[in-house]
Amino acid sequence: MSTFWIIFLCVLAAAFVFGLLPFLIMGAVLWCKLLVRTSKKKWGRECSIPDDEEYRRMFDIGIEWDRQYASFKRPVEIKSGRFHLVGEYFDFGNRRAVILIVGRMESLLYSYFFAEPYRAAGYNVLVIDNRAHGESDGMVSSLGFREYRDIQKWAALLHDTLGNDTVFLHGICIGCSTALFALTSKTCPDYLVGMAAEGMYKTFGVSLEKHFEERNKPMFPLGYITEFYIWLFGGANVVSDGPYKRILKMHKPLLMLHSREDPYSLPENAQKLYDSCPSKEKRLVWFPHGGHSRIRIVDCEGYDGAIRAFLTDMDNGTIGTND
Repeated sequence: MSTFWIIFLCVLAAAFVFGLLPFLIMGAVLWCKLLVRTSKKKWGRECSIPDDEEYRRMFDIGIEWDRQYASFKRPVEIKSGRFHLVGEYFDFGNRRAVILIVGRMESLLYSYFFAEPYRAAGYNVLVIDNRAHGESDGMVSSLGFREYRDIQKWAALLHDTLGNDTVFLHGICIGCSTALFALTSKTCPDYLVGMAAEGMYKTFGVSLEKHFEERNKPMFPLGYITEFYIWLFGGANVVSDGPYKRILKMHKPLLMLHSREDPYSLPENAQKLYDSCPSKEKRLVWFPHGGHSRIRIVDCEGYDGAIRAFLTDMDNGTIGTND
């Protein structure tokens, strides 16, 4: 080998070691931090942001709701693929149920906070530990790209075993994506009848970019490398797939609840998602205040009222007539 090629290869090796390799390592670390459960303690059954007063209040209100209706609760479980998943079922004696699907880092305890409008509307309530959260199996969060199958398994339990005629979905943040994937897949059963979505994002990649901007960090190259790991190990294409694409196949009733102050799921993108949805039974309810996934703690009456009104109109077949 000539001296030229030896020098050339040495320069390439140096560029990789001192240029790209550190970013590959940092990207792996960030991916693990965001979407990999490295221990049972991570994403367990406790308040995920205990130092945040508003978030802590949401968690505590939910715990109090659970205490109030504990006599209606029983543990439930399913097998989805190789994963053993657990949840809690509140049987209020109705013939329909809702599955509450929360986002990254949260267990079923956090879900309690969103249960009351459905109990008041005559729904049984299922709260779940998503895979890789709480007491459920799994290590990697796939942002709904794989978890939607779990939701269909939970819905089958509610319908086939627990006697519910229909099942409604309520998603928060990533839970919106999971619910939407479940409802628009070819394997969606008829008894999965619709969903409510709080803080639905266009793609997780756009949401991740907003987090980088918040910290005054550029997406290139670390953000893009992290997205590559999410695809490679989690099976989630967060760049060219997501709610903006799946919503084009959404023909079932859809309620979108969105804050005009949401810093991650931008309001203009929410409007575009709503406009592109082909469902004839859809409604977008705007709230002037509230952070991402925090609308109800700011306006509980408005939030719960919007859900109850939508469910009533869904039953009556009047969604969209005046929207």
